Amino acid sequence: MRLLPVAALSTAALSLSACAPLQQIVQVPQVEVQNVTLTSLTLPGGFGSAPVANLTMNLQVTNPNPVPLRMANIAGTLIIDGAAVGDVSFPNVDIAARGVSTQRADLSIPVTLNTAASFLKVARGQLVTYRVDGGFTANFGPLGLQQFGPFTLSQGQWKQAPILPF
Repeated sequence: MRLLPVAALSTAALSLSACAPLQQIVQVPQVEVQNVTLTSLTLPGGFGSAPVANLTMNLQVTNPNPVPLRMANIAGTLIIDGAAVGDVSFPNVDIAARGVSTQRADLSIPVTLNTAASFLKVARGQLVTYRVDGGFTANFGPLGLQQFGPFTLSQGQWKQAPILPF
């Protein structure tokens, strides 16, 4: 998976001192999708329960700063082969100063006639590209809250063992 820098901080967003620019003090946390797995898929059509794609997604978040931070509401849109298929959310990720944290989310994304083809590719074991576009709020403790985004949080290729025989 490929890690992308998420954004540059605005020097006007926080003011820490008159002498040191903010960009030299606070660095943007980095978000990387470690893996994503489609665990089950029900398709639109027929009667019964609503169609859903159940996913497990693991994020790795790196805090390059000398202070711990809490990332609230890492949220975005999952895009497969250029088509938006659903929303993802990771609440409250705590990261030590200069630390790394992993976060797992079990997600259920509604499947529509427009998104079924994208999920079918994954379920059949075909290679797809994905990205997660979104943002987050970071609490830098004494340095305050800072919102980041929208931007591409992470992107890469997704291929897994088939879960559907057709």
